[in-house]
Amino acid sequence: MAAAEPKPPAGVAAARRLARGCWSAFWDYETPKVIVVKNRRLGVMYRSVQLLILLYFVWYVFIVQKSYQDSETGPESSVITKVKGITLSEHKVWDVEEYVKPPEGGSVFSIITRIEVTPFQSLGTCAESMRVNSATCDSDEDCVAGQLDMLGNGLRTGRCVPYYHGSSKTCEVTGWCPVEDGASVSQFLGKMAPNFTILVKNSIHYPKFQFSKGNIEHRKDGYLKHCTFHEVSDLYCPIFKLGYIVEQAGENFTELAHTGGVIGVIINWDCDLDLSASKCNPKYSFRRLDPKHVPASSGYNFRFAKYYKINGSTTRTLIKAYGIRIDIIVHGQAGKFSLIPTIINLATALTSIGVGSFLCDWILLTFMNKNKVYSHKKFDKMVDAPSRGAGPGLCASQPSQQDYTLTDARGLAQL
Repeated sequence: MAAAEPKPPAGVAAARRLARGCWSAFWDYETPKVIVVKNRRLGVMYRSVQLLILLYFVWYVFIVQKSYQDSETGPESSVITKVKGITLSEHKVWDVEEYVKPPEGGSVFSIITRIEVTPFQSLGTCAESMRVNSATCDSDEDCVAGQLDMLGNGLRTGRCVPYYHGSSKTCEVTGWCPVEDGASVSQFLGKMAPNFTILVKNSIHYPKFQFSKGNIEHRKDGYLKHCTFHEVSDLYCPIFKLGYIVEQAGENFTELAHTGGVIGVIINWDCDLDLSASKCNPKYSFRRLDPKHVPASSGYNFRFAKYYKINGSTTRTLIKAYGIRIDIIVHGQAGKFSLIPTIINLATALTSIGVGSFLCDWILLTFMNKNKVYSHKKFDKMVDAPSRGAGPGLCASQPSQQDYTLTDARGLAQL
């Protein structure tokens, strides 16, 4: 008789069982246990939470935010402007070449509405302005020769001289004389300014989608020569009256013309490129940009000078100009359907619906009267009884019925 095969050592048998258990666990399919809790209030709460989450994603995420689209913000943009009109002051007629600064027709320009003119300034000595700190004096001892005030009008000579009008005295300076405050004349140009017309030519491009469009209608009948902007009937006639812009910004034109200010013309291009190009239209809005309620920083003015020669000496006319500065601001966003954001947001929506289960489980385990019954049915508490010879390990062979003991055997009817 053949000799019986020797039994493998206990450790080898345990290793084989461990390998079989791990291999079986790799191929097995596991599914969570489902417990049906017959509680109407809890069921209504569960479905309500799911409905709210579903409505949020359908209405807000997909309809309002259009999260199924790939988007691009900040279009490439160009702006060209042109102002037309004439106006009168107390002394002369003003045309575009004189009251528009700078004249290049860019996205930022100023329309002069009031000026303070100091004519016939020449290099020499004269009394300093009383607005300059420590400029007033009673005698020469109050003036320091060679002192230069950065906010003043020249280099002090050390003499105390009478002011241009009144009995006051100020320190004498070397510079362009007379100084601005001593001889300026104010002129108002805003009488006809509300009827000035401003052409705003704008074109945009979204490079991601290779989409371009402009704000002027392509017509050959001289349309732009006889139209002005209207939000409904003449959307593609971007010719605005200055008075209309100021009115839409909620400002008083006469007050703004005297003190100056900054008005923003905002052009917004929000385009849904899943629709036709004709549905992508500019939207205009207007608002004041400088803080008018802060006296220290409200208003807008600047200075410039015109130079000429009289009897061989250089003379200039200093002009302090108050005006309405127009800033053309272009922004927008374009979107088009894309599969990737659609899949991502759908997955997020489906995952978020599980919040209802988490909320109801928490209520059951925390606040319900029979929360311990539900806890026993949801979680199987197992007392481990290791198999003979299995030894410790992460994977073990499939337990038999006697390998574990459930701590609760009550039925679902108790819920």
